[in-house]
Amino acid sequence: MISDIHLGSKWSKAKEATRFLKENTCDTLILCGDIIDGWCLVRGKKAKWKKKHTKFIKLLLDRQHDTKIIYLRGNHDDFLNRVIPMKFQNIEIVNDYVHVSGEKRYYVLHGDVFDSVTSRFRWLSQIGDVGYSLLLWVNRIYNNRRLKKGLPYYSLSKEIKHKVKASVSYISDFEKHIVEIARQKKCEGVICGHIHHPENSYYEDIHYLNSGDWVESLSALTEDYDGNWEVVFYPSDDVSANPIEFNESDSDDMEEEAEIIKTVSLAF
Repeated sequence: MISDIHLGSKWSKAKEATRFLKENTCDTLILCGDIIDGWCLVRGKKAKWKKKHTKFIKLLLDRQHDTKIIYLRGNHDDFLNRVIPMKFQNIEIVNDYVHVSGEKRYYVLHGDVFDSVTSRFRWLSQIGDVGYSLLLWVNRIYNNRRLKKGLPYYSLSKEIKHKVKASVSYISDFEKHIVEIARQKKCEGVICGHIHHPENSYYEDIHYLNSGDWVESLSALTEDYDGNWEVVFYPSDDVSANPIEFNESDSDDMEEEAEIIKTVSLAF
């Protein structure tokens, strides 16, 4: 299962997502929303759809001959609301889905419907999307500087999100809310995307799974034939975006990083 590829966005790691699917086969592929970034495609006049985005779609069309594909709409590809539910050949496009794993049932959805900002104030959510793009831009500039100094990649954007109390609280509230929905649906687990935060954990009796994203995390969820779930990560083609561990002994850069995190965190 993968989600949040954001095809059409300059930040989408479409090449890596395509390669990941080529290197791995499965009986069922769940695309858990925000595969295509419709918001980005209609914003501005500059063409944003690239060949690498088309290659990913072509791979899905080829793969569907041997693999069942479930495509769940997200908030960035909410244009699919006009055609849902729809099925053609071995591809289904739906709002939500129940995945059966042995004797367990997992409620699968993108997760945006339980985000009050996204569901009620679309304009505010789009402003937040612009802010997130700005954060990724700052992250790229910062790591280009680190690369020139011979320093490893450090995810400034992730660190800022973890430092901002509102972001941490939002993730926690989101997970608790969506777990409660799974419980109401009489499911033993829930699978989602949306918040770009891969996770495999339990909330009491409910198994919570989040596939992450293909913008920063480059993560996916896999299930073996025994029903065991795992979050897997894929390396980025961008040298400055490979998740190499940060060397905390470099005190000068730690001070610079802390100052940047403090400044940007206050802005958010």
